[in-house]
Amino acid sequence: MNVLAIDQGTSATKALVVADDGAVLGEGSAPVNPRFGPGGAVEQDPGELLDSVVAAGRQALAAAGVEVDAVGLGNQGETVLCWDRATGEPAGPALSWQDRRAAEVTRELAGEAERLTRITGLPLDPYFAAPKMTWLRRRTGERGVVTCIDAWTTHQLTGAFVTDAATASRTMLLDIDTADWSAEACAAFGLDPDAMPAVMACDAVIGETDAFGPRLPVTGLVVDQQAALLAESCFARGDAKCTYGTGAFLLANAGAAAPRSASGLAVCVAWRAGDETVYCLDGQVYTAGAAISWLARLGLLREPREIDELCARAASTGDGALFVPGLAGLGAPFWAPDAKGGWVGLSLATGPADLVAAVVQGVAAQVAALALAMGDDLGAALQRLRVDGGLTRSRALMQAQADLIQAPVERYPLADATALGVAALARLGAGGAAGPREAVGTWEPAEVFEPAMSADEAADRLDRFHRAATSLAALSDVAQPPA
Repeated sequence: MNVLAIDQGTSATKALVVADDGAVLGEGSAPVNPRFGPGGAVEQDPGELLDSVVAAGRQALAAAGVEVDAVGLGNQGETVLCWDRATGEPAGPALSWQDRRAAEVTRELAGEAERLTRITGLPLDPYFAAPKMTWLRRRTGERGVVTCIDAWTTHQLTGAFVTDAATASRTMLLDIDTADWSAEACAAFGLDPDAMPAVMACDAVIGETDAFGPRLPVTGLVVDQQAALLAESCFARGDAKCTYGTGAFLLANAGAAAPRSASGLAVCVAWRAGDETVYCLDGQVYTAGAAISWLARLGLLREPREIDELCARAASTGDGALFVPGLAGLGAPFWAPDAKGGWVGLSLATGPADLVAAVVQGVAAQVAALALAMGDDLGAALQRLRVDGGLTRSRALMQAQADLIQAPVERYPLADATALGVAALARLGAGGAAGPREAVGTWEPAEVFEPAMSADEAADRLDRFHRAATSLAALSDVAQPPA
């Protein structure tokens, strides 16, 4: 069975035609262009996002030259928009998952944070969809519906008004234990649970679309990071993966019952296949690839492939500069949405290579902080970390990651883990596999990075990073005006 899998991402949409054995028969892609503005604004054009889905899908089908039996749709998660259900017309731009303007909403709800986290599994932070929905609703009025971008895209393609359980668990409106909308959480954000899309399994048959040419059933819906967790065969409790893209996203399988994190991590639905729900712990570094792009804009880096050369140069000087990648705020375990990034430990001897290396080490350190928190919540340290995404081409970053988590790092062999996870769910929903393991198939790491640093040195470096990040988070509290 061949399937068309679409990964609608932050800066591009990628589409693959995937065969039964996991072979990629055709590819397509289309760029999308987030717009950055003052006050933490990051917006996207819904029309451009939909056009990119259609264009990438048609390219992939044309390149493959074969018939497909189903299509699956992956989405970028917490991006939201307001739209008219009768016409499908958006009321304005979509707010990207990176948009931080809803911090004003989370400050207002600070007294309800603990209760909301108990219900939804998510810390109160503008990263998640509900605060952005409230912020957007206040500016658009009561007309239309406000949803994550996946519900609008699916409606445009099939006419269905649905979301999947994994995406819904990223809103801060879902009861994490029942995997249905929480009236209490919706009320806290001033939203109507009856106006929300139906919550479906990730392998459910949603409807049909002719947007890509031939009429195809849509049989797979899932949020991007959970799709990658599935593709990388993280089927056992404690199995973990990290995707290094615009941000870095660390997820660990938490089993069949929703845990509660004592470390400030998000608890989400990893996937629901049929009647089986699997949960995960989730932590984010908001700027990973985005931090590298920022270095290029500053003129410290000409192209990403220079990273390893500059890191090697910096290692020879032993400068000791450190960077906290809070360029779009800090997520778990700090949860400081107004935090800023910062270099510490600079001297007159610090050079451009040291600054670049500090950013690479800072991304690895924040991922390692998340890995430690996940180990605490799961009761056992992560035994290995599977990785994917464009930044995994940096051997310096991958070695730093293995050193700081003190466990092997296994690089996924293909560039498109998210799309392959979407393909597995589409195949499963179309009846082409008996279960998630069969739908994913088998794979071997392209490369394994073993720790080359002592446990004591890794602990010292992480302690230094934690103190620096905590200080920057505290500075953001001082600088933030009252709501």
